[in-house]
Amino acid sequence: MHADGRYATDLCLEHPGSRLKNRITHEMIDSGALLPSMNGKMVFSQAVKYFPEVIREALDANQYTIDDLDLLIPHQANARITAAVQKEFGLPDEKVVSNIHKYGNTTAASLPIAFTEAWEEGRVKEGDLICLAAFGSGFRMGQCADQVVGVRVGGRRDGGMTNLTPITPKPPERGL
Repeated sequence: MHADGRYATDLCLEHPGSRLKNRITHEMIDSGALLPSMNGKMVFSQAVKYFPEVIREALDANQYTIDDLDLLIPHQANARITAAVQKEFGLPDEKVVSNIHKYGNTTAASLPIAFTEAWEEGRVKEGDLICLAAFGSGFRMGQCADQVVGVRVGGRRDGGMTNLTPITPKPPERGL
């Protein structure tokens, strides 16, 4: 997980918040202060920079490479971001989940929706190495700005999902 408060105002929702006694006022509603604000050009440039970095970081930390990856499920913020990350890694379409064309940016729900769709389409199989990558408003207040979670998927014989567990690092090779 990473966060960078320098970009807090480039991707944020200023109100409502706990700084003010009256968390929501008519003035906030009328002025549009309850709507998210984004510097799209800056967010795009940071996303295409940091997505590959954190994906590599997660794979490296667990002694995997991009070639070991069965499926990449990125946050569905922008089709151009997903395409840029896919191109950076040279991944074929069948290894990248993209559904933004169906729903738009569903913010925090994008990863669970994309994972569920991939599961229902049969794109997630027992033993697959899956990478979930998120990048977003965590620029603000030290929350997660970009996150990669690798999982191995376990399933029941009846097709139901039973668990998601963190990937286990490959044991180190031992020399003499």
